[in-house]
Amino acid sequence: MKLALIYELPVPRPWGPDSAHTAFENALQEIELADRLGFHSVWTVEHHFLDEYSFSSAPGVFYGAVAARTQNIRIGHGVRLLPFPYNHPVRAAEAAATVDVLSKGRLEFGTGRSGTRIEIEGFGISPPDTRPMWEEALEVIVGAWTEEEFSWDGKFFKLPPRGVVPKPYQQPHPPIWGATSSAESHELVGRKGLGLLSFSVAIPPEALTKRIGRYREGLEQVQPVGKFINDRVATFAQAHCAETTGQAHADAREAFPWYIQTSLKTIAELGAWQEGTNLGSYEYARKLLGGMQLTDLTFDYLVQNETVLCGDPDHFLSMCRRYEAVGVDVLLLLVQSYNIPHEKVMRSIELIGTEVLPKLS
Repeated sequence: MKLALIYELPVPRPWGPDSAHTAFENALQEIELADRLGFHSVWTVEHHFLDEYSFSSAPGVFYGAVAARTQNIRIGHGVRLLPFPYNHPVRAAEAAATVDVLSKGRLEFGTGRSGTRIEIEGFGISPPDTRPMWEEALEVIVGAWTEEEFSWDGKFFKLPPRGVVPKPYQQPHPPIWGATSSAESHELVGRKGLGLLSFSVAIPPEALTKRIGRYREGLEQVQPVGKFINDRVATFAQAHCAETTGQAHADAREAFPWYIQTSLKTIAELGAWQEGTNLGSYEYARKLLGGMQLTDLTFDYLVQNETVLCGDPDHFLSMCRRYEAVGVDVLLLLVQSYNIPHEKVMRSIELIGTEVLPKLS
């Protein structure tokens, strides 16, 4: 199993004139360290309008800096939102290919369709259109990457014959992934021959077994949208490593529950809106959690239910082995959940890279 980093790029308030710059620079220094230590890849989300939660609204621009400051680490969209007007598929193809060229073939192209309610409303997107837009955009992107002159006449997108440049450095194109958090969509990702980005939150490793199984079932009926099948499985978890488990817990005690509660609140807002229910976000979140309140997702709950990786290197390795055992190929470690200090994140990456990573296959 490979280890990777994933970033939301949070910027806690209060904001000063250098807050965003400091957050970006800290992340770049952490990624440089991960590159030197042999981590497989680094991924960032794409989010808009989400205040402290994520400043990763222009991931392609950030990847240019990553490409310039690293040598080997692969660079992953986790994910590029494909419904329009988030991103037109031709622009998505051009931007992704540019990152691939700049990095000499290090791009992993993760794709997704939704975002959050505040994002969908902000861009004026109709929720029922997000899946068919994503599916059609995938076809356009692959064609733009692989055909000298490409045209398209679809429901959402139309393009007269045009040569889209640049073409990707990787041939025939970079690996393509599909993101999902719902069990049924895992099978859809498999049927399209995409790598699985299983973004399920607040669950232990073993809870992924059925979802990965659904993905494998989809692969058995594959009709690949790309020119090759990417059959790898990736998932993410909040992660922090320190010399002792007690120190790791002290470092992450505020950040971990802040992140998971904020994430689930945005998921609940979207779900309640799409269903047209009168439930508020907290009530809908309670429904999703089987009766639990968001505030029940304390740090102690997350640790005791083994939904996070937080401890000394031995504990960290044992958790990684469990993800490996259920079929995860790439484990994306969310090392900066909220307000863990930069120097502690650097030490966590160093410990993982020197004492955990060499022991994994």
